[in-house]
Amino acid sequence: MRLVAIVGMAGAGKSEAARIFEDSGYKRIRFGDITDNEVKKRGLALNEENERLTREALRQEHGMAAYAILNRPRIDEALSGACVVIDGLYSWEEYKNLKGYYGEKLSIVAVLASPETRYYRLGKRIVRPLTGPEAMSRDSAEIEHLNKGGPIAMADFNVINEGSLADLHMQVTRAIQKLEVLS
Repeated sequence: MRLVAIVGMAGAGKSEAARIFEDSGYKRIRFGDITDNEVKKRGLALNEENERLTREALRQEHGMAAYAILNRPRIDEALSGACVVIDGLYSWEEYKNLKGYYGEKLSIVAVLASPETRYYRLGKRIVRPLTGPEAMSRDSAEIEHLNKGGPIAMADFNVINEGSLADLHMQVTRAIQKLEVLS
């Protein structure tokens, strides 16, 4: 079974790309579910500030590979019956942890878009919209504190998401086809 991790900055289209994988038969695991569940468990509102504080607290408690470690049981269970797509691998340490554990089963797909495009999308989204300054602040925090650039740089496939949803679908479908050839 193949394991694919979708990486990219906020608003690039990671979740849309993961949905396309899911529609192609992959089981989807969203790393951010850990954050959402922990925010709720702490009785806090789901917003950028609480999510950031929670992400950083979890990484302080479990190390920078926290999300890989905390999600591994879900990944292993899902891999027993299907190919799996991870929505939102972030840190270099998560990448190294998963690559060390899953080896060649793991492929990385980076979804890339310019800050201007991403900030526009983030401002328009219905769930957890971000203002321009909030989006810039999140970018800085993720690059400086979460080591997000490494997995993007190590991607096996790059998807440029500056166009329509149909363009994204076409590019992701090509990546899926290439992955099937490699399997």
